[in-house]
Amino acid sequence: MPFDQYIAIPGSNRQPMRGAAISGPCDPNEVVRVTVVLRRRPRRSAPPLAELIQWGERLTRRQYATRYGADPKEIQQVEAFAQAKGLTVETVNAGARTVALSGTAEAVSRAFQVDLSVYTYPGGTYRGRTGPVHIPAELEDMVRDVLGLDNRPQAHPHCRVRPSPAAAASTSFTAPQVAELYDYPTTVNGSGETIGIIELGGGYTQSDLTAYFSGLGLAVPAVSSVSVDDGQNQPTGNPSGADAEVMLDIEVAGAVALGTKIVVYFAPNTDAGFLDAINAAVTDNKNKPSVISISWGGPESTWTSQSLQSYNSALQSAAAVGVTVCVACGDNGSTDGVTDGEAHVDFPASSPYALACGGTHLTGSGQSIAEEVVWNDLPSNGATGGGVSANFAIPSWQSAAGVPPSVNPGNFKGRGVPDVAGDADPLTGYQVEVDGSNEVVGGTSAVAPLWAGLIALFNQSLKTSAGYLNPNLYQKVAVMAGTFRDITSGNNGSYQAKVGWDACTGWGSPKGASILESLTAGPADITS
Repeated sequence: MPFDQYIAIPGSNRQPMRGAAISGPCDPNEVVRVTVVLRRRPRRSAPPLAELIQWGERLTRRQYATRYGADPKEIQQVEAFAQAKGLTVETVNAGARTVALSGTAEAVSRAFQVDLSVYTYPGGTYRGRTGPVHIPAELEDMVRDVLGLDNRPQAHPHCRVRPSPAAAASTSFTAPQVAELYDYPTTVNGSGETIGIIELGGGYTQSDLTAYFSGLGLAVPAVSSVSVDDGQNQPTGNPSGADAEVMLDIEVAGAVALGTKIVVYFAPNTDAGFLDAINAAVTDNKNKPSVISISWGGPESTWTSQSLQSYNSALQSAAAVGVTVCVACGDNGSTDGVTDGEAHVDFPASSPYALACGGTHLTGSGQSIAEEVVWNDLPSNGATGGGVSANFAIPSWQSAAGVPPSVNPGNFKGRGVPDVAGDADPLTGYQVEVDGSNEVVGGTSAVAPLWAGLIALFNQSLKTSAGYLNPNLYQKVAVMAGTFRDITSGNNGSYQAKVGWDACTGWGSPKGASILESLTAGPADITS
């Protein structure tokens, strides 16, 4: 019989969350939705995608889907498998190479040869599994990953709400004030550009946006939402929860690039939901964001090795279609909140296709910065993430930046994080409106939309998208004098700030107008 001989997907092993234990069986009638990730279409006439990106070539979203999306015949094979196993095909995204299937927990468990149970942990419960996912042998060469069987919270928002915000007026900033300190270009406002923002919980209200932007004397930007996997714009009414993340992202990006359109992609906080949201933004041929901001993530060690590759592939797709993806690198210093005594970096910030955003403590006014150091207020108020990836090797464009070996046993020479930085300390944070309250919020969550807004300004001025900025940033922009404010004081635990690139603040905070001037001279040669 077809689809009866099974093999394990390499790298799909799952372990329980820290502190979690099985509390009972999964309801066999629970409806489970999974995302099946397929390989890129085998094409002898198309160069490998990594080579195309290295050459500096770009594709439209439609060209990408045609050349590097999933093979229609392989999609049909997955659909045949679903039918044979009593599963329903919900959606197909050929460009993202994903097929969404649904069925009862009993049917899904049988289809993928996994045992689903209910796990209890200090923060709640989730449906989970241990061990690998299995697929029929007929799908071995086609299927790369299956996500969504386990619905634990995969990522955390990287924002920090400052206690007693009323007392913070003298040390906090509005987003336009930070933009002025960082010399953002003033002859453009991001008009014609769209910023996509990924959110895995919470929501925004139009009344909050109106109050915030009116209070700054600014017009309210166009903000809309897209539902992914039934995720919704659902404000919780808790200004210290996920709403703070959503409002921080929108208000910072919108205030520094007032002419942009902002599209918020809401998805469930699961491994499948997060990936589907990224893919939805990258392949969105209607809104066509040229920049994506992500302020959610988790330690690399909390992802399966196969899911790391699935997300990295999605971010590589963004690079191929000229989309810059700005990602917060975490708020728990060099451990990223893991208590095993080793250093960890946050993902997806550690992807080589992400512009990883670290954090500083900033003091200044007007156009004058009095002091800027590494953000480290541990244990009470957080610290910037940063360090060396345990999973991704040093990219060629980062090889001359002086990335140190990991401080962990084995001293792996991996991708260095972050690439850039900006104000993140909640003690010098951003004044925002959340759920009818005036709050001061920090975290590297603020830096991702801050940079997304800056890049939208670049894109308008350049009349093209900056796209995959990292090679250009390392090999051309950062080595030019006056493009970054080098942060040389402070540490995030295991790593120390120094002259040049470091694993706390990358190249430093931006001198926006100077970076734009360097970009107008054309891209760096990244083929060498």
